[in-house]
Amino acid sequence: MIVYRIAPQWEVELTQVEEVLAKAPFTECGATQEKSLGWVPPRGEAHGPLAESVGGQWILRFMVESKVLPGSVLARKVKEKAERIEQETGRKPGKKESKELKDEAKLDLLPMAFTKQGSMWVWIDTASRLLVLDTSSQGRADEVVTLLVESLPGLSVSLINTQTSPQAAMAHWLKEQEPPVGFTVDRECELKSANEEKAVVRYARHPLDIEEVQAHIDAGKLPTKLALTWDDRVSFMLTEGLQIKKVAFLDTVFEGTKADDGGFDTDVAIATGELVKLIPDLIEALGGEAESGVASAALAAAAGDGAAPAGAGVSAAVPAPPKGKDVSGRSITGPATAPVDTDPDSAPF
Repeated sequence: MIVYRIAPQWEVELTQVEEVLAKAPFTECGATQEKSLGWVPPRGEAHGPLAESVGGQWILRFMVESKVLPGSVLARKVKEKAERIEQETGRKPGKKESKELKDEAKLDLLPMAFTKQGSMWVWIDTASRLLVLDTSSQGRADEVVTLLVESLPGLSVSLINTQTSPQAAMAHWLKEQEPPVGFTVDRECELKSANEEKAVVRYARHPLDIEEVQAHIDAGKLPTKLALTWDDRVSFMLTEGLQIKKVAFLDTVFEGTKADDGGFDTDVAIATGELVKLIPDLIEALGGEAESGVASAALAAAAGDGAAPAGAGVSAAVPAPPKGKDVSGRSITGPATAPVDTDPDSAPF
């Protein structure tokens, strides 16, 4: 998961979100279309709402379909076309003509290409001002955030930024064997050297409270991944980029529930109910949120400060920031890239 902070001045109704998403529904790729993306009903029901609310938590689902066209197949098709021209005219195609042949070959092959689909869950917590994306790829997140910022009036977000970097905090927890309050260190981590060799040491199903791990840190290797458990309820992997991976809810989460309890609403309620408490505790364990940009505006609003810092938020009376920028003018999204296929059943919410 990748977590963003939403500017405090952003106010919108769920019906407005539904109207916006309805303008960009997902449709399957056409015969010669390489990629298609859009929104689908989170419940998986045909013609169902594109924005669902469960216990006040908003859930969306973003879908991408792309044609699988191996480079070797395309190259062979281009070569066949080029050889045919050479046989018929006695000349080899030039650079410009070769490019045209490649485009022509692609159009010929796309109708026969296999397709693959990937989806991403999007969770909006309006009370905590959080936007959470079910992906560990920043490129995929950029694509969805860009679409949301451009579609939803006044929406401004920035990546959560903490006072202490996750890497520095993880190194301290491992070296001093002092995990933050409410957390325990599990049996998996990755340490990477910062020098030119980029040496990597990985531990899996292995105790980390050993001198060997501390020696690696003393030698300059820093943690890039660390498995943690929060409150004996949720286990996960924290990365150096403050991404939350491999989320798993432990048995204590399901105490009091019946074996036949399930379904979309129950799954969403359980997952968001745990994560909405875990995320603030994790931010606190990393020294709290850095007071800059959207974050400082959110903190000011939470403290009851009537005036947010200049440029820290967006309201109806203040012009919206440029598309793809947060309110301080910093870029929050990179170039859109084709999402990697993902398994919808592995989503944490």
